Amino acid sequence: MELRFDGKNVLVTGGSTGIGRAAAIQFARDGADVIIGYNSSKEAAEEVVGQITRLGRRGLAVQADVAKKGDIKRLFSRVREFFDGKLDILVNNAGGLIKRLTIEQMEPELLDKVFDINLKSVFYCCQEALPMLERKPSDGYSKIINVTSIAGFTGGSANALPYSTAKGGVITLTRGLAKALANKGITVNAVSPGTIDTPFHKKVTRPEEFEAFLKTIPLGRAGEPEDVVGAIIYLASSAADYITGNIIHVNGGQFIG
Repeated sequence: MELRFDGKNVLVTGGSTGIGRAAAIQFARDGADVIIGYNSSKEAAEEVVGQITRLGRRGLAVQADVAKKGDIKRLFSRVREFFDGKLDILVNNAGGLIKRLTIEQMEPELLDKVFDINLKSVFYCCQEALPMLERKPSDGYSKIINVTSIAGFTGGSANALPYSTAKGGVITLTRGLAKALANKGITVNAVSPGTIDTPFHKKVTRPEEFEAFLKTIPLGRAGEPEDVVGAIIYLASSAADYITGNIIHVNGGQFIG
């Protein structure tokens, strides 16, 4: 059992900022070559690749809007080319709340986009990755780690129902994929962050809302992206080879109140 990834190939979607950025850099520190997918943060993505290469690993940033299936197919075409058809670890981190609206205010187009980016993207990324991940269990396991949310368990905020519903879907999808892919040498697990101090909240959460979230956390602070990375690294490692279909909560006790 070890938490090293020498010789491993990793793809992290949503890898230019927040949890994805921290995970991509840690994988490189631990010996992996890493591709990050990003949507609009080109400069931030290039900075992450710079850190990966300075750590002595191969890195690549690929622009792709995972809300669009065509972009997902293009992303995985680059992955196949860069990694010569072999992927060891897929971290489905990309997602977003987009806008806070009540159910009365919700527009069909926005509902579709929230589902596309948070739930359908995970399904399609797993589908595209499957030929590169599949192997004999005797050769060791490849890993899929999905990033869901505490909102998928609690129902989330009243002004973010599509997001919490989509993240709940990721939880169910994780468990279903764990069963479906076990005989292909692939384990599938998820991490469920609580309130993490990332650009996600800076975009869609008012300061007073964020402060209210903090009051529900027994450890008394928001999480940092690095707080989530430990769980991702563990699930991706050989130490977790006999774990599949599980969700690790990373929320400072927020889920238990």
